[in-house]
Amino acid sequence: MPDNAPDFAVRTLLDTASVTVRDVCCAGHCRHQSAEECASATELVFPYRGAFARHLGRDQTVAEANQVLFFNAMEGYRVSHPVTGGDASLSLNIHEPLLRELAPKALIQDGARLAFRRQRLRIDPRSQALVALLRHGLLLGTAQPLEAESIALTLVQRALGPRTSHASDAGIAPQRLADRVKLVLASDLSRRWTLAEIAAEVGGSPVYLTQVFRRVEGIPLYRYQLRLRLARALTLLPQYDDLTALSLDLGFSSHSHFSAAFREAYGRSPSEFRDAALPH
Repeated sequence: MPDNAPDFAVRTLLDTASVTVRDVCCAGHCRHQSAEECASATELVFPYRGAFARHLGRDQTVAEANQVLFFNAMEGYRVSHPVTGGDASLSLNIHEPLLRELAPKALIQDGARLAFRRQRLRIDPRSQALVALLRHGLLLGTAQPLEAESIALTLVQRALGPRTSHASDAGIAPQRLADRVKLVLASDLSRRWTLAEIAAEVGGSPVYLTQVFRRVEGIPLYRYQLRLRLARALTLLPQYDDLTALSLDLGFSSHSHFSAAFREAYGRSPSEFRDAALPH
């Protein structure tokens, strides 16, 4: 992703012979498609805040915290920001021989240059937790290079794994309907949306909407929204002393509801995760 775009703030958090990790924040001022850009090296991009749309030819995908996006080297794309508030992502550039070793062959295009066949995969909650741990550890200086490299490679392996990722084979129309739903959810994470409200925003019946969304993403719509909220919590936890306030800010009915959902998704309580992410 380009370092010189005026809306961008790019911070290199780790740069070794094996892995480069960058924190990329975008103000999101460009609501329409940007001029064509291209990555100089193949990158795996993990959004952790906000949402944006990536346009590759006639194909597009919505980037948010439930996804990993593949930016192939020298492949032209455009970006737009249908949702206000900007976005932020963790970008990983893995040394090509290592990435070839980690990536299932079914995901890689034929040819000498490494490139992915798909624009994106849906990742699981444990991958989201690894994104947060890697980012917090590098920003706070608690993760040494060897530890950070290990977390990054584990993240890539998990994000690309057939058991821990989901690739949709739905057609263009269902994909675009699901994308509109994602943008509605991302526009207000704390809002307690109803099916009727979402259907009114995107056009379509609540029944058809739930059926299509599950076919595209492989999980129910309500669980997808829950994962978006929990992923936002992963980012915000170090900033909150009052976890009840955080749970209410994210739209949970109570601290106990938030804690139970967090533990189910990530295998530890919010306070345990915060203690792991913060320096002692």
